[in-house]
Amino acid sequence: MIKPHSFHIPVMGIGFTIDSPLKVAQYGIDSVISLVDDILIEKLRKIYSEKLEIPYKEISNKVEDFRAKRITSYLNFIQEETEKKFIALKNVTEETTDALKSYLEMLPDSSSLKKEFKILTTNGFNVSKLKDWANKNLTMGSIDVNIMTKIDKANYIKKKQLPIEYNDAHAALRGYAQSNLSSSLVLSAGLNSRLYSYISNFKDFFPDEKGFIKKKIILKVSDYRSAFIQGKILAKKGLWVSEYRIESGLNCGGHAFATDGFLLGPVLKEFKEKKEDLKNQIQLLVFKALKLDGKIVPNIDLNLKITAQGGVGTEEEQAFLLDEYNIDSVGWGSPFLLVPEATTVDNDTLEKLTNPQEKDLYLSNTSPLGVPFNTLKGNTKDVEKQVLIDKNRPGSSCPSKFVALNTEFKESGLCTASREYQHLKIKELETLDISEEEKTKKYSQIIEKSCICVGLGTSALLVNKADTAKIGTGVSVCPGPNMAYYSKIMTLKNITDHIYGRDNVLDEKERPNMFIKELNLYFSYLDNKLNELKTSMDVKQKRYLVKFKNNLQKGVAYYSELFQSQKNHFLDTKEAIIEALEIKQKQLKLISLELEKL
Repeated sequence: MIKPHSFHIPVMGIGFTIDSPLKVAQYGIDSVISLVDDILIEKLRKIYSEKLEIPYKEISNKVEDFRAKRITSYLNFIQEETEKKFIALKNVTEETTDALKSYLEMLPDSSSLKKEFKILTTNGFNVSKLKDWANKNLTMGSIDVNIMTKIDKANYIKKKQLPIEYNDAHAALRGYAQSNLSSSLVLSAGLNSRLYSYISNFKDFFPDEKGFIKKKIILKVSDYRSAFIQGKILAKKGLWVSEYRIESGLNCGGHAFATDGFLLGPVLKEFKEKKEDLKNQIQLLVFKALKLDGKIVPNIDLNLKITAQGGVGTEEEQAFLLDEYNIDSVGWGSPFLLVPEATTVDNDTLEKLTNPQEKDLYLSNTSPLGVPFNTLKGNTKDVEKQVLIDKNRPGSSCPSKFVALNTEFKESGLCTASREYQHLKIKELETLDISEEEKTKKYSQIIEKSCICVGLGTSALLVNKADTAKIGTGVSVCPGPNMAYYSKIMTLKNITDHIYGRDNVLDEKERPNMFIKELNLYFSYLDNKLNELKTSMDVKQKRYLVKFKNNLQKGVAYYSELFQSQKNHFLDTKEAIIEALEIKQKQLKLISLELEKL
């Protein structure tokens, strides 16, 4: 069946989309649940069970394999409750047509479903016909899940390390694999070879004769080379990547995995040109591996989707991505943080998100993962962090320990945002024979880390008025730079009308084209790197900067040609875009001269 919508809601934080399928899947909208925090997941299952008067049996941390079991139980619960809503929507009666109308009103105007419904209801509502039609034609949104492959901490009972399958990402994978869901697993944050091997233990990830895969794999990538390498690794285990989800390196929310200057447009162009080759090469490897392992080999070609996300903000930008690069779906993330009907954001954070300026949305070093992290200035988790710093007790109590991955001081790992790690690191700093200026700089770098694995989930507890005594009320929120151009709390209909060009919910302030915005972000990133390395640059670092600059140069040249030849999109802004690209070309010449001097 063809997907009813041409957009999807990506994973946001840990708690912001944790129950999104329960809110939007009955309308045919795909969304993604984070599997990082099984403690939060268990709390939410209890909260919803009480609300819906469903029997609840706690899965305590004393139960064997509790993390996987919590995830399985929650996902099964979400599926059951979402299906109830969807069945009710399709079970048309004279009194219950509003949900069906909402489903159809939110679809793009070009939707064949919308046109068929109009024909069916021209002469009034025939409930029996509508019910048959709805059951045959409407589809529920996919309940997808996300695992950050790097968050794969080893676990212990007392001082004894448990087998690798009890690592955090492995247990999360098992929890999803053992659920009843037929959906997709989104793998993000790079390659984890041991985790990829572990996937092959579960039959739901393999195709049947007709190519149907109950649990599909989506790889989140930011360039073609990475996609091809990871796709081949999985293929040699008989595992097919059903979708490559291309994300802008910097113009996105959450962690920003900056590429070596590869811009979204050229990356999408490469995927478009090489899609068939990618599909054919990977499929050959998959079929060969399946045959060698004595598994079912499909008798038809497998389906492959290419999707994109990162900084999309208008119907025109969405249409351009779909038309120019033949992609299958566009991810809309940050704007949905302002849609309580779709995401779970507490009132205080919602208010903060309604009036940020461009300067309030910045790349910080607060993430304990050591990856640049999109941050909203003044978020309550950072305020909470500063209070502890002012009391001369920097660092978090680290109640969850999901990113306790640093083994400098403890074999079982510490989180770099934890009080224990920061105390030990500051003690070590005091013994170093370095200048006071250097000490101050290093001290700031130590205490900058924030407890985001709690902060990114707290919102879901605050919204549901749950107890936060142990973890506090501080919320980390990580919208992309695109958030600066939205300031209204919206309904689900408001945002879908905006996505499909029936309404405009953007602020009146000037917003750059998504490609120009990304380009500006990459230039700022390069400028910061140059300033950082100017005084002590080695050959390897210089090579990296030159490569980065060269890739930007190719990207700007590509965009210049693309927009000058544009006849269908961006006609009103074409002149401004070309002018912005000319400025960037001049800036690149100056950067080239600067690099030559170093």
